[in-house]
Amino acid sequence: MTLSTQQDEPTKSVVENDLIIAKTNLKGDWSNIFLLLFLYMMQGIPLGLVHAIPLFLQSKQNVTYKDQTLFGLVTWPFGLKLLWAPLIDSLYIQKIGRRKSWLIPIQLLMGICFFYMALSIDDLFPETNKKPNILKLVLLMFLCNFLAATQDIAVDGWALTLLQKNNVGYASTCASIGQVIGIMWGSVSFILLTSEDFSNKYLRITPNAGGIVTMKTVFLVWAISYMAITTLIAFFKHEEKTRLDEDNHIRINTFQSYKLLWEILKLPSFKILAIALLTSMIGFAPSEKVLNLKLIDVGVPKENIMIMQTGLYVIKMIIPVIAAKYTAGPKPMSIYLNIMPIKLFWNFMFLIIIYYGSKLIKNNGIVDIPMHYYAILVLISSINVIQHNIMMTALVAFYCRISDARFGGTYMTLLNSLSNIAGISSKLLSFALIDLLTFKECSFDSNNNCSTSHLQNVCKSNGGDCITTVNGYYVESVICTIIGITWYIIFKNKLKQLQSKSPSHWVVKKNIQESGNHNNSYTLEDVKT
Repeated sequence: MTLSTQQDEPTKSVVENDLIIAKTNLKGDWSNIFLLLFLYMMQGIPLGLVHAIPLFLQSKQNVTYKDQTLFGLVTWPFGLKLLWAPLIDSLYIQKIGRRKSWLIPIQLLMGICFFYMALSIDDLFPETNKKPNILKLVLLMFLCNFLAATQDIAVDGWALTLLQKNNVGYASTCASIGQVIGIMWGSVSFILLTSEDFSNKYLRITPNAGGIVTMKTVFLVWAISYMAITTLIAFFKHEEKTRLDEDNHIRINTFQSYKLLWEILKLPSFKILAIALLTSMIGFAPSEKVLNLKLIDVGVPKENIMIMQTGLYVIKMIIPVIAAKYTAGPKPMSIYLNIMPIKLFWNFMFLIIIYYGSKLIKNNGIVDIPMHYYAILVLISSINVIQHNIMMTALVAFYCRISDARFGGTYMTLLNSLSNIAGISSKLLSFALIDLLTFKECSFDSNNNCSTSHLQNVCKSNGGDCITTVNGYYVESVICTIIGITWYIIFKNKLKQLQSKSPSHWVVKKNIQESGNHNNSYTLEDVKT
């Protein structure tokens, strides 16, 4: 159910209308509701780290955008989880349970991973000017996100059978709220609770050295929490026979799942939609992916950025609820397309705010950021978040409208995966372009372009400074906006045409029919037209 790491993913949605056949009544399901909230919150903590760690890295003078590009690889598991989702759904130990067979070992491994990160804290997140071990950090966080993405598959499947039929609609609510809480807690505890400045200003009566907790303590608490909660689930939460078995719903095996994905991808209209989705986020890359890092570059403390981001999470939870009323109609893609030009224009609003922030640096190197700068930044960021979430809500509404109801879960997961890949790839592209489009020269030697660490050291050793002559962020903002406008011109009418097609146009020309045996095995057969 999760759509990626980061603030640029579509709103969660579950295709489950056929299961809601009675008035909701949470009596008897409250414990399951809280369990799902905990499970999705545990899934959100690694995603919170994905948001917070780039801020920490950017605050280090010896970390480059190439390092940020490398770290961006850790988000790929959420974009590619569709590749192994059929395995999670079909392979399990019946005695343990279809979902618990994966959930228990995955969450224990996540706890072990956090425990190892606590032991390696000085290597991964050094407090001195020593450069973090980027490669080791990427490998560990990639593993954490792979485990979290796999946990997401298992929890999504369990959510639909854990709750009573008339309460299954709450699964999506649990996912949305639980994951956002996890992301907030993961990012806030990593940045704010370990910050000396934030702790002395807001959390302590008497100033003291360091944050109210250390990073090592944060990771140890997470490790112990994962292991304890997973142990309790293993011993005290029994997985009942799934409702899918009780209702004799059609199921397909692993091979048929992969074959189904191929059949969906072969649909002519789906090919056009896939190309549009995979390229849709390039135009928004500067404002969605690089902004926070550039704010750190101009001198905004990472703690203040995290405080603003925490406030924006509230907007992210409210807007989809409001927007759903307007995107539930027959033309949700029109809403998406109507907002897109405005959001592309918003790139220049962030460009202006970054440029203005760079002028706040005084001659002695001290950054003096007035309150009105933060007020303007919060206003611009809030409007950007509102635009983004309305667009993503409309996009998911379009997904729900076109998905083949017989294979709704697989269809939706494929569409969401395309959106995730678009967000991840645009992030990596935006980081790579900044270094490529940024030009510098040594203050006393114009022939020294400071393009390598050796040239930078030569400049500094001779008493000079590497001065930026062309800021890659500004160039990137213009280029990406032009690409976004081009995308809009090319795909606007095409997407409106796709929207006007009936749901039957998106149906896979395959029909699942029971093979006639008694072990619930099924085959795919062509529909005669």
